[in-house]
Amino acid sequence: MNDEMLFSTFAKGAKAKVVRGTNCVIYTRVSGKEQTENLSLTSQRKACHSHAEKCGYSILATFGGTHESASTDERKEFQAMLSFVKKSKAKVSYILVASLERFSRNDNSIWLSGQLRKLGIEIVSVTQPIDTSGPSGQMQQKLLFLYGEFDNQLRKQKCTTGIREMLLAGDWPTRPPLGYDSINVNGKRKIIINAKGKLLKQAFVWKTEGASYDAIRDKLAEKGIALCRQRVGNILHNPFYCGMISHNMLEGTIIKGNHEPLISKELFLKVNGLLDQHTHGYTIQEENEHIPLKRFLLCETCGRALRGYIVHKKNIHYYKCCTIGCKNNRNASVLNQRFAELLEVFKLDSGEEELITLVKQQAIATFNQFTKGNEDARQLLHEQYKELKKKTDRLEERFIDEELNAELYNKFAAKYADELKEIEEKLTKASNKVSNLEECVDLAVNFALNLPKKWLSADYVTKQRLQFLLFPEGISYDRKTDRCRTDRINSVFLYFAHLKQVILNEKRGIPALQLNYTSLSHWVAGARLELTTFGL
Repeated sequence: MNDEMLFSTFAKGAKAKVVRGTNCVIYTRVSGKEQTENLSLTSQRKACHSHAEKCGYSILATFGGTHESASTDERKEFQAMLSFVKKSKAKVSYILVASLERFSRNDNSIWLSGQLRKLGIEIVSVTQPIDTSGPSGQMQQKLLFLYGEFDNQLRKQKCTTGIREMLLAGDWPTRPPLGYDSINVNGKRKIIINAKGKLLKQAFVWKTEGASYDAIRDKLAEKGIALCRQRVGNILHNPFYCGMISHNMLEGTIIKGNHEPLISKELFLKVNGLLDQHTHGYTIQEENEHIPLKRFLLCETCGRALRGYIVHKKNIHYYKCCTIGCKNNRNASVLNQRFAELLEVFKLDSGEEELITLVKQQAIATFNQFTKGNEDARQLLHEQYKELKKKTDRLEERFIDEELNAELYNKFAAKYADELKEIEEKLTKASNKVSNLEECVDLAVNFALNLPKKWLSADYVTKQRLQFLLFPEGISYDRKTDRCRTDRINSVFLYFAHLKQVILNEKRGIPALQLNYTSLSHWVAGARLELTTFGL
């Protein structure tokens, strides 16, 4: 045995053996939906079949056959094709495409072709024959990929320039926001307000009257427009609705649009708290201690919130409805005093110790009675929540294992997230159990002991919070009859007023709010204690 044979046992590496199979898949695509109606897809498919037959390849599957943009790899058919070639039990050696731009036109194409080559899979363009077995051929293929991306960027630049010119001219280039429709009039595109838009207009008015996003969402849902809380905020902050256009391509500028505005610019600025920065010769003082009931008092005739103003010659403040023809105005001092007197109805007398003790005991007993039947509903919601969490975890596992593409994952992940949020909200509403119930009742009672005094001595913001705490939907005022009324009273304070009148054997009712002496007990009978509403 010679020396070479003796040392051969220490040799490293092995002679490379390139064994190419004959299995392939076909991928075809076009960029736009309108191209599916011509013969492009058919021509691509025929060219790939012809090449496979010529080379003796076995076609395992065909993918594509639809419109998918090559600017991203997050394509349904494209992802399905990649998943198939990676997991197929029958080894796939080639991906046949009519041209390399049909495979991909983005900067990820070179990396992806390299990853596939490591798996023994070559991308073959039947109209661009390149031998990719060596560095020279692989470089040619990379150059073609780069040219495809470059061409894509040039098209994008031209398209972007065109869209920006449209925006600068005041024309919205894409689908208009909720509340608008796009129609063709004499061959020209026109954006008009639809039926939903007329309903959305009311949302801006509600916001100026102090309604929260959740309250606006609930009111819109009653009218048939279901929106999430974030969507409500986006609508109220979108200047499109007041006739202005804001877009990333405008680089920080605002353009007057050619579409019909849904609301006035003044109303939009009021909603977003910017009107005081754009007044015309006058000053708006939002927090004025002389008119704490503004936006809280409502016009009985039109339902709009009353505003406050001052007559400088007399130095007298007034509340006024801004609707033309209503003439619903009243001296602010008179209505402020009347509201302070109204608070006396809900005040507990600190000298009546026995009364206060009875109120506390009865409040705790009533609360426990109302929350007694919630356990079954809460348990059912917990089970639904656990089941949905399992589905979410399973979805993530399938995505990690590449059983689902990104498009399907994002679709179902968003769906499950919305369902989880909905169940969480229901659990919050169903969970009325309060661990420190006695402390909550003590807090409510102590608050009621000093109710009028607290309101009179408070600043503007605290007064507003206190007003809406007691009367969540405000109080309507009619100047012609000089009467007030309300549709809702905080059930905690209403309950205290009712118990006080029962225990002291007084006639039950609130004349100042047009509630007769029998209606108060009816309201309390259907009310639930809302101890969690105390935030002052």
